Amino acid sequence: MTDIKVKNLPEAEISCANCQACCCRLEVMIISETGVPDEHIAVDQWGGATMLRLEDGWCSALDRETLMCTIYEQRPWICREFEMGSYECKTERSANSL
Repeated sequence: MTDIKVKNLPEAEISCANCQACCCRLEVMIISETGVPDEHIAVDQWGGATMLRLEDGWCSALDRETLMCTIYEQRPWICREFEMGSYECKTERSANSL
């Protein structure tokens, strides 16, 4: 019997530059004032504010060419807290086959 040595391969580095904007497909509630421009805000019938998502399912603030946020300095608190490479990030990447 031949022993096969198991080698732990390093995980590919996760960065916003090599992602396909997975987090920009999530529903984002606006729960604090960060200066999000009104054209990127959707308000439901009860007055709840979320980031507007377009027909493709992505956030309206996402530049479709670069996959970068066009309002990065004014992005919602939840976007600021979504940590690159976190469990949640890896879960979204996995769900989107990245």
